[in-house]
Amino acid sequence: MTSIRLYTEVELFSGASIVLGPQQSHYVNNVMRQKAGHCIFLFNGLDGEWRGEIREFGRGWCDILVLECTKKMTACADVWLLFAPVKKTRIDFIASKSTELGASAIQPVFTEFTSVGRVNIDRLKSNTIEAAEQCGALVIPEVRETKNLSEMLDFWPSERQLLVCDNRIGRAPILNALNNFKDRGSWAILVGPEGGFSEYELDQIQQKANPVFVSLGPRILRADTAVVAALTCWQSVFGDWASDIQ
Repeated sequence: MTSIRLYTEVELFSGASIVLGPQQSHYVNNVMRQKAGHCIFLFNGLDGEWRGEIREFGRGWCDILVLECTKKMTACADVWLLFAPVKKTRIDFIASKSTELGASAIQPVFTEFTSVGRVNIDRLKSNTIEAAEQCGALVIPEVRETKNLSEMLDFWPSERQLLVCDNRIGRAPILNALNNFKDRGSWAILVGPEGGFSEYELDQIQQKANPVFVSLGPRILRADTAVVAALTCWQSVFGDWASDIQ
């Protein structure tokens, strides 16, 4: 039987009673064809993963009894993803894949050459939740409101290292750059629009964020591909692919 994992915002502990709302109840009952007595797994980003038992279905609701913890919370790698918004299906891809790849926060950033003028934050959140449910993640990335790049840089936290993906000649290969750092620390990855960053923006980044400019190789990558490539490289050096964070 297929295991079902669902995200909930309710506190999880042994003996708790969780009532799913209409959307999740419909998914469990009508899509996945679950019955009373079947097991389901729940997580909320705070209490780990818990096994529960379906007790009863009603009109638009499902009652679940929480039984036992199956996965305890562990430390998560601290890496933000900052990206210039792209068209709908590709921004959905970015939200899903960055969740799978362990981003702790996701923030759309408007740049000079960004071609998309509006971001549906609720849709991004839904994509991160669905991805986390499917990939076994215990934490949902924080999805932040869109900001202009200049506004974000004005309040950049000095303790967070900014990795800027920019394929101008002379940029260090990303793995070479990352391997120059010994401590994991706190990081953010910035992926610009397909037109790249303007010279003014590069100057602002240099002045305000103490960045590490890196290349993602000799080919020009689409923005959504660049996100996956950069997060993959970061995870291989500092994330839970290369450490005891499990």
